[in-house]
Amino acid sequence: MTADLRRSILDAIVHDGGNVAARLAEQRGVSRQSASAWLAKLKREGVITSSGIGRGVRYQLALLVDARQVYQRAGLNEDRVWRELIAPHLADLPPNVRNIWHYAVTEMVNNAIDHSGSEKVLVRMVRDALNTSVYITDEGEGIFLKIQRALNLYDPREAILELAKGKLTTDPMHHTGEGIFFSSKVMDAFDIRSGKLHFVHDDWGMDVLLERAADAPGTVVLMRLANDSQRNLKEVFDQFAAPEEYTFSKTIVPVKLAQHEGEKLVSRSQAKRLTMRFERFQTVVLDFAGVEEIGQAFADEVFRVFQQAHPGTRLLPINLTTEVGNMVKRVMGAA
Repeated sequence: MTADLRRSILDAIVHDGGNVAARLAEQRGVSRQSASAWLAKLKREGVITSSGIGRGVRYQLALLVDARQVYQRAGLNEDRVWRELIAPHLADLPPNVRNIWHYAVTEMVNNAIDHSGSEKVLVRMVRDALNTSVYITDEGEGIFLKIQRALNLYDPREAILELAKGKLTTDPMHHTGEGIFFSSKVMDAFDIRSGKLHFVHDDWGMDVLLERAADAPGTVVLMRLANDSQRNLKEVFDQFAAPEEYTFSKTIVPVKLAQHEGEKLVSRSQAKRLTMRFERFQTVVLDFAGVEEIGQAFADEVFRVFQQAHPGTRLLPINLTTEVGNMVKRVMGAA
């Protein structure tokens, strides 16, 4: 079985565990018996499992690793978690994938150690034939409430906007504020859950705010990466550095995160929340995806008032609708 065939079978199962043999047979131009034989081989290898019989059989990827450990936070070192729990189960993966996991796991565990105040930290790793996922859970105050309190924000949802910008830390003496930003960018999926809020960096590279009914205590960080990912840690860092420099000088801000449910971006106060800490960057890419229109006062505060006050920061708007683009041109023309 070639690597390409193996991957296509696993992808087909992830997409839909039902009627797999028939779909593979049609896709590959082979008999259903041949497709069933491929599935049987992967099942013997322990890569997939099945439930049901006959035409009702359903396949799923088998869990190849399910490791977890509860650590006392006091005295814990993030490298211990990496060496004991995570690294041994990644030894066969490509170096670029191991490097990404080493960075992200140690950064997120260190955050839990230094910021959560929780008595314990739970770390869990699961791996199947396609992906590895890591979950880091604490029972502390909750990351969004902590940021809200530290930055004197009106709403915990504003904490998610600040996380998306990067260079955010509640302990600047000991942290650069880069860990969550870059961990979210190197993963295929990244999700922080605390209280009723989720900060999600998804498979399409979008930063999304989600809200749920249940109010969960503490903080949960979920990270997922393909075992054969081609992503390179240095290349991701370089995307946010100035040419010929190695500093974190560029950020991409999803403007939609400043637009809470039911709101339109029309006021100067909304614009001031959006542009808070922009001056720490040389370039701020303002991604207007999902924003249909903006008000004149909002646009003026961002593209004229802020820009004139901080000429060292370049604002680069992208993904503008016609309405947003016209408003930006209007205020920039006035400037």
